[in-house]
Amino acid sequence: MKVIAVATQKGGVGKTSTTVNLAAGLSLAGARVLAVDLDPQAQAGTAVGVNLSGEDQLARSLGWIIQARLQGMRMDLSNLWFDRSELLSEFEDAGTLHLLACEESTMTAAQDLIHKKGYQSTPILRRILLDVEDFFDFVIIDTPPAVSSLSATALAAADYVITVSIPEYPALKGAAATRGTVRYVKDRTGGECDPQFLGAVLNRSNPPSRWKSQEVNVRNGLLDNDLAPFITDIRTDNRISDSFAFGVPSVIRYASHGPGKMYGQLMGQIVERIQQPREKWEMPERIESEAPGE
Repeated sequence: MKVIAVATQKGGVGKTSTTVNLAAGLSLAGARVLAVDLDPQAQAGTAVGVNLSGEDQLARSLGWIIQARLQGMRMDLSNLWFDRSELLSEFEDAGTLHLLACEESTMTAAQDLIHKKGYQSTPILRRILLDVEDFFDFVIIDTPPAVSSLSATALAAADYVITVSIPEYPALKGAAATRGTVRYVKDRTGGECDPQFLGAVLNRSNPPSRWKSQEVNVRNGLLDNDLAPFITDIRTDNRISDSFAFGVPSVIRYASHGPGKMYGQLMGQIVERIQQPREKWEMPERIESEAPGE
């Protein structure tokens, strides 16, 4: 089982859409995938058609699961996650797609409890996921877009971390801060957790003919800040955000169109990096010319 956290310290850059489309894309390719919604806003759940409501469903919230585990209770996750494999029904040789969903009040309470118990509780999600490592090939974690005990818990749970930026300066700063945070996880967890930084996804990018100086500088900044950008970036496409309204990730809804192709290429590059040493990773070249759109 490979655990990948999608993280950034800047909101509004497409972290959740990256998470759910990566999870769904891996499922389409035949993998057994668990998406984990660790963001109290619960948008990853919405993206795959799950919204927790009512007391019976709140008992399935990841926030409650974390609280229970921190208090010494073990729970059977197979009774708590949501099977969303029906979204893959039209595709041959697809794998499975499950979700550990969340809800704001229970996740906020979990965050408070993690903070109260201190740094020794940071690996709690990793310990929970290790209980189900035989059930899944990949776990993809959606994280809160801020420095918090929940985001620290997500990084500690991961084997690999991907960050997300858009072609704007504040987003580059948030991605770089995430990269720096990953370096300290091993020390802060006493060696129990040691995630590898896998690279940066440039989201909502423009075609080269429309690049302005800010986009060129951000693209170069991803290289300058040791963020290992992927060759494939995700171009601006309204179909990606529109898919949230249908509870079906765009990589499934538009599998043979732009979103499906872009996320499919990105997914392949992510898997290649997991399998290869860093010195063999393919990355874009630095842009030396002026932006063609100006």
